[in-house]
Amino acid sequence: MTIVFIISAPSGSGKSTLVNYVRKNVPNLKFSISYTTRKARGAEQDAREYFFTTRGEFEKMIDRDEFLEHADVFGNYYGTARRFLQQAEEQGYDLLLDIDVQGAAQIKRKLPDAVSIFILPPNRSELEKRLRERGQDRQDVIQRRLDAATREIENYDKYDYILVNDQLDDSVKALQAILLAERQKRAGKPDPKLTEKAESFRLRNVRERLEPILQSFREVAAGRGK
Repeated sequence: MTIVFIISAPSGSGKSTLVNYVRKNVPNLKFSISYTTRKARGAEQDAREYFFTTRGEFEKMIDRDEFLEHADVFGNYYGTARRFLQQAEEQGYDLLLDIDVQGAAQIKRKLPDAVSIFILPPNRSELEKRLRERGQDRQDVIQRRLDAATREIENYDKYDYILVNDQLDDSVKALQAILLAERQKRAGKPDPKLTEKAESFRLRNVRERLEPILQSFREVAAGRGK
């Protein structure tokens, strides 16, 4: 039985880096490359980071019901093609989806057994620093991403697991533990140590740690609203 893993995070939280690590280290894991209508950035290549397509072609795919989920983000479409789930099921692999909160909500409605993981930065200041260090966006775009992050993180309680991406090595190990523990549990062969590690990142077990992170976003949002 194919497990669908959903990973979401505000832009700049390090989600793509974590996903790249687990794709190398966790076997039998198929990654869904999203379709998008935005332009490629820097060294991005078609069919590697994304399938880059036109708005017209994307809308034709919507009409043909070819997407498991799709959303309009910052004026560009993003979507997950159904064929990736079909291929994963045929190969006996699990499927990893790197999607935003809109897409995650759509997937959970269609596939309630999907495992959802939300990745947070340590605080708003660190997120802003990471966005600036990427050097990809203008100031107005960075501000727009920070505003979007403030809205997105309020969806944290809709996810099964929460990871705070502070130290990369620790976050990679945590994400791998979650994926492997879920596999073992569904196979009826849970490993106690792996299960304990994964369970420590369950929403119910991290609420106390999340509060100062959430507050760092809310305080800035409240200050800007005055």
